[in-house]
Amino acid sequence: MTLLGNGRVVTPEAVLDPGWIEISGERIVEVGSGEAARPLDVDLAGRVVVPGFVDTHVHGGGGASYLSATQAETATVVQFHRSHGTTTTFASLISTTAPELERQVAALAELAADGLVDGLHLEGPWISEARRGAHDPAVLRPPTTEELERLLALGRGTIRMVTLAPELPGALDAVRRIVDAGVVAAVGHSDASYETVRAAVDAGASVGTHLFNGMPPLHHREPGVVGALLEDPRVVVELVADGIHLHPATVALAIRAAGPDRVSLVTDAMTAAGMGDGDYTLGGLPVRVVDGVARLADSDSIAGSTLTMDAAFRFAVQTVGLSLEQAARVASTTPARTFGLSDVGALQPGMRADLVVLDADLQVTAVMRRGSWVSGDPTRTKEGS
Repeated sequence: MTLLGNGRVVTPEAVLDPGWIEISGERIVEVGSGEAARPLDVDLAGRVVVPGFVDTHVHGGGGASYLSATQAETATVVQFHRSHGTTTTFASLISTTAPELERQVAALAELAADGLVDGLHLEGPWISEARRGAHDPAVLRPPTTEELERLLALGRGTIRMVTLAPELPGALDAVRRIVDAGVVAAVGHSDASYETVRAAVDAGASVGTHLFNGMPPLHHREPGVVGALLEDPRVVVELVADGIHLHPATVALAIRAAGPDRVSLVTDAMTAAGMGDGDYTLGGLPVRVVDGVARLADSDSIAGSTLTMDAAFRFAVQTVGLSLEQAARVASTTPARTFGLSDVGALQPGMRADLVVLDADLQVTAVMRRGSWVSGDPTRTKEGS
């Protein structure tokens, strides 16, 4: 048994201040407020404890990419993001040729089955050329039954989400097949009308991929993709909360409109996360990072991000104005629930002991996953003393 206490423990109901958490093996066995009944194993000294972050849209980080689909690079990405509090992660792929996508899915399915990542997200290639962003236009195509079935078979149950544009030929049938396979269908990189997106949601689509990005802006006479996704209680919307993809007021507006139970923070991070400015690639396209902003080298198109989930959490609290409970919900609880991850996303008895310890400035001091410290020191101060 491990007892952590004398901290600000953020549960779905409240912030327990002071609060304590008792852990046995990989599981949380009890959470309470006030003084613990026995001496603490870890004195949190007032630090904030939140559930481990759940990032369901991430391409890379720490100088590595999930697109390589190798064990070594995948492990590098996972460990980099774990050090920033992400204890559950999907490997997001982007548009590429059919043979390459099949190679990536087959290789990453093995790594997901081994538990290195928690699932796969296919972002493309079935997206709109007009709203492609940093996707190579040469490899975009409509979905076909044959390709979808091959990918689902190669994924062996590890594909968690597929992002597609519902206006493409065959897309609504693809949504139905994706959902029938137990996979989340997401609308994104789309130029669809309001009515077409509504049809996709009626067909089973339940996520909006990085809302506002890769789609037309909300218009008072044509609500389009944004309006259809934001208004529908069946849909959870992703937000890239870095102050670059979205203005803080836009993040606040979306959360007020949908509520924290329908918003998931994601990073959309690429290789450059944690690596500094310079030249990189994403899906074979050259990317230049300047002042932490990743854009295609030959245009102004944003190319993923250099965001980490702890930075998104801080932005949500310190800039957008969310409470700690609301920020924990959009960074952990809602994404976990969206994908049926029933044992992560909240600090409650019976849940997996995945948690992040934050100092007074909401900087990560330690990360626990499955009951073991995987990064940092839970008693360390910001200065390292």
